[in-house]
Amino acid sequence: MQLQLGIGAILAALFLILYAIPNWVSSPSNVRNIVLSPLFWPYILGGLTGLVGLGLLLTGRQRIGGGAPVNEPIDDPRQGMLRLAAMAVLMVASFRVMPWLGLVWTSMLAFVALAFLVRTRHPAAAVVCAVVVPLILYAFFAHVASVAIPQGELVRLP
Repeated sequence: MQLQLGIGAILAALFLILYAIPNWVSSPSNVRNIVLSPLFWPYILGGLTGLVGLGLLLTGRQRIGGGAPVNEPIDDPRQGMLRLAAMAVLMVASFRVMPWLGLVWTSMLAFVALAFLVRTRHPAAAVVCAVVVPLILYAFFAHVASVAIPQGELVRLP
């Protein structure tokens, strides 16, 4: 399965980089900052898709010889449906809370809730990432790229 996903991701990345982005994404010639160019982030996403596909290929080749499954099979298939329903509730709650808390704080809480919903093996890393990643993204987009990030009614970031 990983080999097929890896090949699919690499083909998707090649399609994006060689055909879709050059033909369907237009960019003005007077963009001063490369990061703000409409071409920059699609190329980054295409490259990252290719890297993920390459990683899937490499890990898939190592697993061909056999090995234990990554996750243990569950006895009760209803647990999967319960998690899916909890994910839907989490998404709806995130969008309901976002105007009050703001995008940054809501994404922190949603990340932590999702990490514990899927029972991560690394809860400390999940909590650290839940706090650090939204703050770094906020700092970049608000202060470097000058993009307005939705702030909440309760707490406002500088």
